[in-house]
Amino acid sequence: MKGWLITNAFLHTHKFTEIHLWLTEAAKKLGVDLIIKTNAEVLVLLNSDSTNVEFNNIKERPDFILFWDKDVRLAKYLEIKGYHVFNSSQGIAACDDKSLTHLYLQSAGVKMPRTIVAPMTFSNIGYTKLDFLDRVEKELNYPIVIKECFGSFGQQVYLAGNRQELIDRVTDIGAKPMLFQEFVQSSKGKDLRLQVVGNQVVATMYRYSDNGDFRANITNGGKMKPYEPTQKQIELAIQCCKILGLDFAGVDILFGKNQEPIVCEVNSNAHFKNIYDCTGVNVADSILAYIIKRICIGNK
Repeated sequence: MKGWLITNAFLHTHKFTEIHLWLTEAAKKLGVDLIIKTNAEVLVLLNSDSTNVEFNNIKERPDFILFWDKDVRLAKYLEIKGYHVFNSSQGIAACDDKSLTHLYLQSAGVKMPRTIVAPMTFSNIGYTKLDFLDRVEKELNYPIVIKECFGSFGQQVYLAGNRQELIDRVTDIGAKPMLFQEFVQSSKGKDLRLQVVGNQVVATMYRYSDNGDFRANITNGGKMKPYEPTQKQIELAIQCCKILGLDFAGVDILFGKNQEPIVCEVNSNAHFKNIYDCTGVNVADSILAYIIKRICIGNK
């Protein structure tokens, strides 16, 4: 069996290349030839009659494509060409834009923090008035979480404690899409990352901050330890993946009042190095085993 691992041509940090290596090694252990190709090598070519994608002047057709990037246009193109793509372009797009994530989950009644999506503006105009922040203050109360809709590792997530801080942060973000959320005090500096593969939770870690940061992300100095999720937490994580059409994902869950699970975010291409260090579970093995099973079932 042969597959492609689609990566981003312009990300070369060890944090990303290490994950790519783990995925190819997991494939090798299962007898699969997983070849890395970048989104700059496999281009979207429209108005082409061929059902195969051309690469280095050779038309190839792998058995599956493991799409480890956020280039949703390319993912959609490959699906149109009839390739088996994991995750789907729709799932990736729904997770990449946090506002879309919450809209999809809201439609299914999933418990989330109270959220307001900022009105869309244009990059050459920005926000010429901030009257909408009156409603944000009224609905959410301080402190208010501000998130850029496109961001990773908790690095585009902020906390405003008053009106001036809110205005300053919105001004700094500018015309980029953003949303505002209520601050879940009962989950300050702590959350869960549940790694889901094929409707199963294969690993879970408890993330916490002891440095005063309201975020628990490891990238921001958080710590981690293994965690045995409750049945409610497991069911919620799997439900999110089903709603968003994901084959695998990292689901971040907050602790509500009385430990009620509340969805924070869903990551279609969640990095799993930290969860391996924490639990010893190599999620790459689970992802490749799941894909092979899906392909084999589909070919029967």
